[in-house]
Amino acid sequence: MAQHLGAVALVVPDYDEALAFYVGKLGFDLIEDTRLTEDKRWVLVAPRGSSETRLLLAKADGPRQADAIGNQTGGRVFLFLNTDDFDRDHRAMTDFGVTFLEPPRVEPYGKVAVFVDPFGNKWDLIQPTFSASGRTFGS
Repeated sequence: MAQHLGAVALVVPDYDEALAFYVGKLGFDLIEDTRLTEDKRWVLVAPRGSSETRLLLAKADGPRQADAIGNQTGGRVFLFLNTDDFDRDHRAMTDFGVTFLEPPRVEPYGKVAVFVDPFGNKWDLIQPTFSASGRTFGS
């Protein structure tokens, strides 16, 4: 049996504002944007070249969800954007005004830097290092 994560929900204040960042600045592909009701949409985005996991942009519904925007993991890095060329993507993201919280650094698991989306969610941009087995660390 094969399994994979199909989508991870990310609570956002506004669909279009989230799309402007994830599609407009990070260069993610818009997979689906379907209106469900007057206020709800099913909005899926994914990094270019991604074939499995999607990011579901979920507009906050009520004060409890709104309070969780940007803090779904209690201030920790929430999502990890793997790349095959850290320098290329770091430069492009910087050119598009993405805010990095630190300069790039090299760790045993890869080259990495933390960035933040407009809603306060912390991300790692990471070019993984491959282990002797050919697998990336953590996989």
